[in-house]
Amino acid sequence: MKKKTTILEDVLNYFAQLQLHFNFKNLGYLPRWVVLLLDSSIVLFSGLVTFILLSGIRFHYIETEIIFIALPLYLGVNIFYFWIFRTYSGIIRHSSYIDALKLFFSQFATLGTFVLVNFIFVLIGWDKIYLNTGIFIHAVLSFSFLFFYRVVVKQVFEKYFTIAAETPKTTALIYGTDANAIAVANALKSEVPKRFKLIGFIDKKNQNNTKRILDLPILQFKRRVPVLMRLNKADALIIADKSLTKEERSQLVDECIDFNYKVFTIPLVTDWENEKEISKNIKNFEIQDLLERKPIVLDTRIISSQLRGKTVMITGAAGSIGSEIVRQVLGFEPSSIILLDQAETPLHSLTLEIEAMNYNYPIKSLVGDIRNYEFLERKFKFYKPQVVYHAAAYKHVPLMEENPAQAVYTNVMGTKNVADLSCKYYVERFVMISTDKAVNPSSVMGASKRIAEMYVQSLHFKKNRINADSQTKFITTRFGNVLGSNGSVVPLFTKQIQEGGPITITHPEIIRYFMTIPEACQLVLEAGAMGKGGEIFIFDMGDPVKIIDLAKKMIRLAGYTPDKEIKIKIVGLRPGEKLYEELLNDSAKNLATHHEKIMIAEEICDEFEVVSDLIEDLIISAHVKSKDILVSKMKKIVPEFKSMNSVFQELDS
Repeated sequence: MKKKTTILEDVLNYFAQLQLHFNFKNLGYLPRWVVLLLDSSIVLFSGLVTFILLSGIRFHYIETEIIFIALPLYLGVNIFYFWIFRTYSGIIRHSSYIDALKLFFSQFATLGTFVLVNFIFVLIGWDKIYLNTGIFIHAVLSFSFLFFYRVVVKQVFEKYFTIAAETPKTTALIYGTDANAIAVANALKSEVPKRFKLIGFIDKKNQNNTKRILDLPILQFKRRVPVLMRLNKADALIIADKSLTKEERSQLVDECIDFNYKVFTIPLVTDWENEKEISKNIKNFEIQDLLERKPIVLDTRIISSQLRGKTVMITGAAGSIGSEIVRQVLGFEPSSIILLDQAETPLHSLTLEIEAMNYNYPIKSLVGDIRNYEFLERKFKFYKPQVVYHAAAYKHVPLMEENPAQAVYTNVMGTKNVADLSCKYYVERFVMISTDKAVNPSSVMGASKRIAEMYVQSLHFKKNRINADSQTKFITTRFGNVLGSNGSVVPLFTKQIQEGGPITITHPEIIRYFMTIPEACQLVLEAGAMGKGGEIFIFDMGDPVKIIDLAKKMIRLAGYTPDKEIKIKIVGLRPGEKLYEELLNDSAKNLATHHEKIMIAEEICDEFEVVSDLIEDLIISAHVKSKDILVSKMKKIVPEFKSMNSVFQELDS
């Protein structure tokens, strides 16, 4: 049985079948000709109102006998200026003061045109077409009606969409009253669906307390922010003040999370027109935002001279550090990039990501192991890389304590293979990514990286001793923990918080240095470009962070209370783990460079022949000897290697 329909439904179905693609929700996206037709109708309506008003006081705006010439002429000139100023090209429900200015200029350009026409007519002895007073009134009314109907449409749509999508909103205050804060507020007001209900601005300078912005009050900053939020029943704070220092921002966040208020942040707004993109960038405050330091200023000229037009190979390219080096190297226009990693799935994902960027130079992805010398040599011989970034390594301290042979195979033998082949095939620069765990190592992993450093450094000095013009420059970069890297504490804590806890910490006093992945890789590129060869570069890691404080802050940022909703569990130091990391050996000094965040560690370096013989013996031992013998040999090569919280501690005595 056919369902009965109402007359309204029949009409709507009829228009749908005509495929006019009309929908009230899309009214803000009407075709330009429709907007122009509406604007023209309003101009005619304004003319009628002007005519009636002036007739009431016995003035003739337009003489009756020429009205059929004067009206089309006035409308034509208006349409011309609508076209000149493109008043019809904006989206009605996103109208702004820019649209108001366009309307103002179009109407008063029309006014000026007809005043000039009247003046010319009078000069040549003809009668004026329009009454000058009438032209002025007509222009004012047209502008008022044109702008008024845009405001009405904008408000109706905001109300319409609010009703259509009744989603729970977070009541929020915006910290800041500058242009950045106003742009953010505008973006949030026009967001669909709305996430925030804005209730006011906070001005830290207390200069505009009696004024309003976007019809929202500016609150007096006489109390702490959490107090203002409680008094105004706000649930969240959106930090949009670009003038805040890192210390002020951190203090603000700490105050809010101590009282379980949500904190949101947004990058500096540069595209004032794209409100949708601004609102998308508003995100929860993350721990990276608090640990972030001043942006690094790179010497792009020197890096570009080292990389542009070169074939660049990156080992460990699918890892967190390797993949970021790849992304940054791409921007310096190498002739080709060789991505080498044994992890198939991450390498495939990285390849797809890069392919989507549509770079116009070859990018080759090689699945292979740096421990396989024959495989590596075939690739070096075929691709002939000119710059090598060596990021491939095993890095998890507890795992390497249990598998010291694997640490030797990958971190020592693998590095030796890549370094030897770099010499053999005349690579210009070999940049090794090391770690602060190589300094006074307390773990097998740290010791293996220190041995790799020793080999690379001694190889450079040997080649330089034999031939001062030796082509390959060997450079080592050493830095601490990287936020967000695979296996680091931040992703681990995030996962543990999402699972409801507990957060596991090895020791309440443990501290670490942190930097972001992009920051670390930027410094790697800079150090690699500035190096003359044989240096071990160390990076300014900023202030150390207590891990338990980091955990508590992350819990609060997630909206929970430490040791209540989310427990913190102390599990004891893991094998090979230190309470604190170092960037310099006890016997080393550091030298400044032209970059304030990069220094050179002056490490004592043995002769290549001595280091090479010890490493050859170590690699053979990794194949046939027990763990204890292997680790004993590592301690012989690196005398400062003292095991901590490990079964290998007894070897130190």
